[in-house]
Amino acid sequence: MDTTYWGREHGTMLFKDAITNENLLKYNVGNETVEKYSAGIAELKSRGYEILGIVCDGRRGLFNAFPDIPIQMCQFHQQKIVTTRLTKRPKTEPGKELRSLSLMLTKTDRESFEGALGLWHEKWESYLNERTTDEETGRSHYKHKPLKSAYLSLKRNLPYLFTYLDHMDIGMPNTTNAIDGHFSELKTKLRVHNGLSQKQKQKFITEFFKA
Repeated sequence: MDTTYWGREHGTMLFKDAITNENLLKYNVGNETVEKYSAGIAELKSRGYEILGIVCDGRRGLFNAFPDIPIQMCQFHQQKIVTTRLTKRPKTEPGKELRSLSLMLTKTDRESFEGALGLWHEKWESYLNERTTDEETGRSHYKHKPLKSAYLSLKRNLPYLFTYLDHMDIGMPNTTNAIDGHFSELKTKLRVHNGLSQKQKQKFITEFFKA
């Protein structure tokens, strides 16, 4: 499940079956919230679907919303989070190493990645915790905040980054790429039909996902 936006206040939240590749449920949303995802899962259950697992982008609070369902954090989204914090070409050595490590997510397993992340932290812990003081306020803060944020994101999401390996029998994917591909195609088509009103766009999107 994932959400994309096609206007300042217009988005589409989609629930897709990874086994049949079928689009199961769609909401028109103004913003992406845990409550709306929870409502979607509840609606699918009420329709008789058995939820074997969830693959999502790791929105804050989402993991705790479904304690009884295996959850896989999209590895692509995790890599994107790290790249956003560090850029594609980090200038520092610890930044370069951490981004390279994040790019290994799809090519390794939980134990190997956790071990490598632990070694990285052990090597750069002192650097990571360096602080600097604001001369005007006298307050201190972390000197390398983007790097620390990228590391903490990996550390926090680690329990959910390799769930798919524990559920190989159900074919759980490790990314939301099946939905992301849909969203990319939708946005391309919407750009071609840029003159549509919001009401027409809603109808177009509904027919697009039905197809």
